[in-house]
Amino acid sequence: MFDEIKSAASAAVKELVDVAKLDSGDLLVIGCSSSEICGQKIGSDSSPDAAQAVFDAIYPILKEKNIFIAAQCCEHLNRALIVEKELATKLCLQQVNVVPQPKAGGSFATCVYKNLEKPVAVEEIAADAGLDIGSTLIGMHLKRVAVPVRLSVKQIGEANITAARTRPKFIGGERAAYDTKML
Repeated sequence: MFDEIKSAASAAVKELVDVAKLDSGDLLVIGCSSSEICGQKIGSDSSPDAAQAVFDAIYPILKEKNIFIAAQCCEHLNRALIVEKELATKLCLQQVNVVPQPKAGGSFATCVYKNLEKPVAVEEIAADAGLDIGSTLIGMHLKRVAVPVRLSVKQIGEANITAARTRPKFIGGERAAYDTKML
């Protein structure tokens, strides 16, 4: 089962990075219900092994492209995010004091916290793209304007996935000209 999870997670992230045109220094927020991956109701059966499989599949892809990860914690931590301290410093994000646990933060956020070089928790962020594994509701952590991305991968394990990229707002009305590379 974990090989299938890794394969699906890897494929989904590669496709999203490509479609969203993520570049070095960009930020990808990931919400991940390990319970949903294992076919259970969100928040009911946290699986550190499933979370580790997802992390092991996606982190090397992001690291190679110098794309930052933000792991969304569960509702028990008010959907705080785990990021590298370097990113928090770069974006002037205010840190909060919490260490995620499988039943208070979620297995994926816990895994990310344990595996980043210098992890910190922050309350909010504005990511360039997002991957929602198991209906964790990551939309609050995306830049405006969020654009749905239909991936060829529809599930990771038993969890449905939803992806989004962002684009700058259009301003100026009908006489304005727009940079089509930013669409």
